[in-house]
Amino acid sequence: MRLRLYHHPDGARVAYRELGSGPPLALLHSALLSHKEWEPAVEQLSDRFRVVLPDLPLHGDSENSPRHPYTLDWFAEVMSGFVSETLGPRPLIAGHDAGAEILLHAILTNRLTPSRLVLMPNRLHSPPAHARLRAAWRLATCAAAVPGLDRLLSYGTRAVFTPERGLLLSARADPAASDLVRHAFADVSGNYSLARSWAKCARSWPRGAQTHMFDLYPRLDMPVLLLWADQDPLYPLAAAEEALGLLPNGQLRILRSTGFLMAYDDPVGLARELAAFCG
Repeated sequence: MRLRLYHHPDGARVAYRELGSGPPLALLHSALLSHKEWEPAVEQLSDRFRVVLPDLPLHGDSENSPRHPYTLDWFAEVMSGFVSETLGPRPLIAGHDAGAEILLHAILTNRLTPSRLVLMPNRLHSPPAHARLRAAWRLATCAAAVPGLDRLLSYGTRAVFTPERGLLLSARADPAASDLVRHAFADVSGNYSLARSWAKCARSWPRGAQTHMFDLYPRLDMPVLLLWADQDPLYPLAAAEEALGLLPNGQLRILRSTGFLMAYDDPVGLARELAAFCG
């Protein structure tokens, strides 16, 4: 895949890969991972689409300088600019976890108007699962703003997010999931600048139930696909079923025997559903 860079007007850069020809389809990955989350499904998609795989800011090869705010609103602004330049108006776009939250905020603030939208497991309007673990992660990450702790915590993060944890994200314990996590955290140890940037993000990222989403769902008048895993404890199916009833043009599809890493558990099924919906 070819590596390219998008430069936002505020100086932030977004690294992205692309493969194939045809209508552009962008896939936004989940928090803490990278564009490699989608690699198992790319080959099946690139026959029909120009598949565009960005690294979100703070991830992979994209921007991580602490000079930026790293609020959800900032992420939405940067990624909307990226989509406009690389995909054009009315794009085909999909997001998972944090990637989906960024897309929804960009649409809510009228920065982005996809022609078709695919939302993979994310919290939607619900409070996040495992709230205590998330709170502990937020507290530890925010501590990186303290001089001296930034470098220490960067080493601690690598020790916590070991490659073996990738197996827990796959319902089928795909060994390749370990390599995904290894790649995502390869440059974390000793990177105090990255630790400070993550501290900013952790402080500002919205927490708790996002009940304002109930007002957004009826405004999503483009075709929307809720593409959900049936074995992902982080994002139960119930929230997607509740959202479906409020979407003017929505549909729900479930990938059986898949967990958080759907592209690793069932790459063919994921590509099939995306291709069928996006045309």
